Amino acid sequence: MPFADELLGPEAVAGLARCLTLGGLRATATKQTSAVFDGMALKARSDLVRDALIIDLPDSFDEFVAAINTLIAQPECTGWMIWPITEAVAVRSTEAGTVKAFDTGLVLLRKLTPRLTAEFALRTMLIADVDRTLATALRWTTSKDEHVRRLASEGTRQYLPWARRVQALMQRPEATAPIIDALYRDPSEYVRRSVANHLNDLSRQHADIVVETAARWLAAPDANTGRLVRHALRTLVKRGDPDALALLGFASPAAITVTDLDIAPRVRIGDKLTMAAVVRNSGDESVNVVIDYSVGFRKANGTIAHKVFKLASKSLAPREQIAISKSHSFAPITTRRYHPGGHELAVQVNGRRMALAQFDLHL
Repeated sequence: MPFADELLGPEAVAGLARCLTLGGLRATATKQTSAVFDGMALKARSDLVRDALIIDLPDSFDEFVAAINTLIAQPECTGWMIWPITEAVAVRSTEAGTVKAFDTGLVLLRKLTPRLTAEFALRTMLIADVDRTLATALRWTTSKDEHVRRLASEGTRQYLPWARRVQALMQRPEATAPIIDALYRDPSEYVRRSVANHLNDLSRQHADIVVETAARWLAAPDANTGRLVRHALRTLVKRGDPDALALLGFASPAAITVTDLDIAPRVRIGDKLTMAAVVRNSGDESVNVVIDYSVGFRKANGTIAHKVFKLASKSLAPREQIAISKSHSFAPITTRRYHPGGHELAVQVNGRRMALAQFDLHL
């Protein structure tokens, strides 16, 4: 499997150049881009090809649109070459400076998104005119094409990975509510997953909006709503938000105890840390619990920052106890740098940290 940076590589550029040539379009600047890809991240590669496309394609906006439609007509024009095409469309249609050009750009993005996605290019449209773009995205929610419906949700997320932040969306977190309200019962899992991620994005700063929205959906559910809401509330559950936990049926577990937490006192970077503990319901009523564990990673400045990991969701009968165990790998990964020294591991139930132990991470 290629690294992310390699998804838009020389092969994709060569394919795009062929599509341009077959359509009777110039490909001179586009062909040259892959020669300087080494060391460039995926977004930078896309931007480079986008700029080359703008050079190769006609200066007249109407002729530019005709050229893009020529590319769309070719089945071979698909995959990662689509990303820079969508970006070129967004740049040209917003820089044209007319409502007609703007709307034409949105139409082209709708046509292109089934070939890969136009979610990143939609950010340019949102930054240029958030209200007009959101109105169009709302109309997309009724499309017969699941890719277009997903674009409405995914492209308007607050924290879309690899994408620019749209300050107007950050300042108006309620602005996308009509879009996700229209899609939470979508027949496509592909679309529903985007809706859950969209709502989860809002939980970073707006837990109240997320819980209110999830409650509204649970009041008018279909067979998939429960699963969608659980995925949408995952960050709030890990954070121990009482309203989110209560909405999912996980009340404050006053009668729950965690005992016998057992971990090795030392673990080497590259090895696994094994933990075990006992969770007990000492009360007289059954209790639904979500059990997580968190690792307190030592940062470069010596402070400890906990990251929560999932363990299990259970219903514990009165006086019932369960043994839990987990191995956590400290193998080197690109997204985290390990710092030797004191670390922590905690077990939390329904968002409450209930047992904690220290261990030493060493080379």
